[in-house]
Amino acid sequence: MDEGAEAAAADAAGSADRWLSVAESLVPAALEGARSATGFSARWNLIVSRLECVRPCLSDLSGHPCFSRNALCREQLQAVCATLTEAVELADLSRSRDRPQPLGKLHMQSRLDSLVARLDLNLRDCAHLVKTGVLGDVAPPSSAAASASDAEAGSSRVRELLARLQIGHAQAKHRAAEGLLEAMKEDEKSVLAVLGRTDISALVQLLAPAAAPRTREKAAAVVCALVESGSCENLLLSEGVLPPLIRLAESGGPVGREKAVVSLQRLSASAETSRSIVGQGGVPPLIEICRIGDSTSQSAAAGTLKNLSAVPEVRQTLAEEGIIGLMINLLDCGIVLGSKEHAAECLQNLTSSNESLRRCAVSEGVIGSLLAYLDGPLPQEPAVAALRNLASSVTTDTLIKLGLLPRLQHVLKDGSPGAQHAAASIICKISSSADVKRSIGECGCIPLLFDLLGGKADAAREVAAQGIASLMGCPQNCREVKRDGRSVASLVRLLDPSAPGNATRKHAVSCLLALSSSKRCRKSMVSCGAVGYLKKLSESDVPGVRKLVERLERGKLRSLFSRK
Repeated sequence: MDEGAEAAAADAAGSADRWLSVAESLVPAALEGARSATGFSARWNLIVSRLECVRPCLSDLSGHPCFSRNALCREQLQAVCATLTEAVELADLSRSRDRPQPLGKLHMQSRLDSLVARLDLNLRDCAHLVKTGVLGDVAPPSSAAASASDAEAGSSRVRELLARLQIGHAQAKHRAAEGLLEAMKEDEKSVLAVLGRTDISALVQLLAPAAAPRTREKAAAVVCALVESGSCENLLLSEGVLPPLIRLAESGGPVGREKAVVSLQRLSASAETSRSIVGQGGVPPLIEICRIGDSTSQSAAAGTLKNLSAVPEVRQTLAEEGIIGLMINLLDCGIVLGSKEHAAECLQNLTSSNESLRRCAVSEGVIGSLLAYLDGPLPQEPAVAALRNLASSVTTDTLIKLGLLPRLQHVLKDGSPGAQHAAASIICKISSSADVKRSIGECGCIPLLFDLLGGKADAAREVAAQGIASLMGCPQNCREVKRDGRSVASLVRLLDPSAPGNATRKHAVSCLLALSSSKRCRKSMVSCGAVGYLKKLSESDVPGVRKLVERLERGKLRSLFSRK
């Protein structure tokens, strides 16, 4: 250790010892004054009981091996000396009989209560320093470790900040939270490496309404950073972070509310946590933020509600809070695109299984809002999936009048695989009458459904085949399919017994039967190997296989006789 470091260490040691000496000299004076004080006897007796605990506490602190090498000890002793000095002064004031009382009765009572609170805080903090090992964690390195790396120095600084979260007055804790936030921005891993359950508990306590507003905001920012790191979620939940986050989202300032709701969005990805948020009254503040929050807060609140709606058993509770109308409003007027997307996903969840919620959504005008959403730049899948859920709760004529078919055609052409699958499912649901089937065919959806037959997803192929089979019930659509040269080959490929999907083969056979009235289509089926596939399927339960084989073989015989 160089001379400058030795001098600094010596000064620190001298300071700690000096403050210890001052504190020990003040204890007898404070005790004597408190015992002889007049007025408010109950409060002075309480102060005496606290003062009697100070000397043993100082002894424990000074006996710690790291006492003289730790800045926290020196600062704690300074705080104890300030409290003892206050006790002496108040005792002197209470005995001032030869001059007018300088303090009013209520003022004196308030100061005595404050003194008790400060003594409790000093005693608690001293005990915490000794019992939790904080002093050893944040003590500066010894001469043997003078060449410690920057990483070790950074860890020591982080440990000190974490220790300061747990001791001292509100302003000191605010500065500690601020420093910890900066440390996370500089090197998040170094903070996560030393973070423990006690530190998490201290952070959660700073979120409580009793903490100073600015301190709550800083603590919320630290918690938000920890949640977004993905490393401390279980610890935070086990230490009870949800109730203070919900209260902060409900009544905090703009910054605190934003950090709280962003944290809730991440935590609500778990179904169990979502249930807890609903059970602890988290829905009303989230709904309020969706209505009046800024862009970031609104998007995060909508995302949280979307996560909650993924849990089936809480959907009815959400509906009773007015979430359906709120999500429709976000679809129409959300501040940012993220809010609109979350709203569409939330409506998809809400309408997935509950018929009463579907009817409620339809009655509030959700269809028009979902269709308008499809005209925008956002992912189409949640809106198309919500429309699929609602297709059986509204008349097909209404859907067509509102402009459903051109949007389905657009989704089938340019949408994501998931959106295309949902669009094909809607076609299967609504193609019940000949007029609707003809309208869907005229809209150009049939060639796009054939495109889906070549996809990798089994479910998409099945629903596309089902849609084609249904639409071919309209003679006009059937003629269009016959004119498409690739249609037969696409359908025959679905017959392959080695591929999964018996339902897909059933729809393919149905389509091929409808096409088998055409000589050209029969020849195309035979040349594509349909007979071989069908004979392998003859023992299966796929309806129409034998009938189709007979038609194709009869056509082969006719061809043979005509050649002879």
